Amino acid sequence: METLTFVTGNIRKGFEIKEKFDMEQIPIEIVTMDFQEPEVNDIEIVSKSKVIQAYQVLGRPCFVIDSGLNIYNYPNNPGYPGAFVRRSGISEDIDGLLDTLKDVRDRSCQFLDCLTFYDGENFYCFYGKDQGIITYEKRGTLSKTARSSLWYVFKPNDSNKTLAEMTDEERLARKGGHISAKGQFIEWYKKNYLDSKQLLKEKVGS
Repeated sequence: METLTFVTGNIRKGFEIKEKFDMEQIPIEIVTMDFQEPEVNDIEIVSKSKVIQAYQVLGRPCFVIDSGLNIYNYPNNPGYPGAFVRRSGISEDIDGLLDTLKDVRDRSCQFLDCLTFYDGENFYCFYGKDQGIITYEKRGTLSKTARSSLWYVFKPNDSNKTLAEMTDEERLARKGGHISAKGQFIEWYKKNYLDSKQLLKEKVGS
């Protein structure tokens, strides 16, 4: 099986991806790169922009993941920060986020992911979501695979623990309450992309 290339500006995200793909026995290379992000609140557009930049540098098929967080009752700005999680600075100032939300009773939120694989000709996009709430205090300990400090305060609807309180095994074993972009991509990659490439090789070699 050929090695997949994942490109990211967040090495923690790389650790999380490698953990998942190692479990599926899919060889993967993690490449870190700084991206120029378009100033749009749309994770699909941002994801496609990043993967084009990565392909132009590397010259080979690769994939990226862009994430968003919608806090439905964020004061004076419902749905904030959306695709601007990193640029908003929210993930770097959890205490500030908790202070901003201190009087908010309905703390419902949703993480969104857009994983985009690009082979130089076609884009393949896979979407994930995770419904939950923002807790009133930081809970747990960040592991090496934690994407951001938001794991301290994000409690999925299907769990009594924040992501930072879960063990890696508990987090990876979750079955309900969320849709995994990584899981959908892995299933598609195994069943569709690899099979089609193998058929092409067989036709060329015949």
